[in-house]
Amino acid sequence: MKNHTGRAALEQGQLYLTAQEFDRLRADISVPTTPSDLPDIITAAQRLATLADLLKNLSDEVLFRALDGDPGLDLASVISAFTSAAVPAGRAVEHYTEALHQASFLNQFAEAPRCGDLRDARQASFHVIQERLEYVRDNLQEVVGTLRGEADRLDGTPPRTLAALSRSDHPANSIYHQPPDADAPRQTPTRLAYTPAPRHAR
Repeated sequence: MKNHTGRAALEQGQLYLTAQEFDRLRADISVPTTPSDLPDIITAAQRLATLADLLKNLSDEVLFRALDGDPGLDLASVISAFTSAAVPAGRAVEHYTEALHQASFLNQFAEAPRCGDLRDARQASFHVIQERLEYVRDNLQEVVGTLRGEADRLDGTPPRTLAALSRSDHPANSIYHQPPDADAPRQTPTRLAYTPAPRHAR
């Protein structure tokens, strides 16, 4: 049996690190108060690409653990944390994609003459961007809270210590499987009594 001491700390660290990456992106995304506060189209596209990469990283983290068939580990809670975080992360991608589309519209007609209809369309587009970016920030905050919350709850009791605990004392949020109970009575296969084969008369 492998010694998995320290694996819980590694899982916690990865959860915290992933949360930090989402939090860093959230800090880069602000809700503009005026059209002049909008990032240029290149910056906006780069941020969407970063967000999409972070979402892909969540699925990669799930896949890596789902393929880990080590019988000594129970990574279901960690997998659940990453999949739960992927839900608001996916919504953030959707909202930012719409914001980018509206930013593209404003960029396309930036030099167009200021007529009434176009002015109204620009204003409506800017309001959509504000709304969508607010959603993006809320979604990213939910991702961060989900990952950090699970990391805080993850139990780091070493496997050797867990082996000394009863099943009722085994932490529910441990990534280690409960080892077999050494005190539990073992079932042995029933041995049939030897019966000699009947002798035939000659």
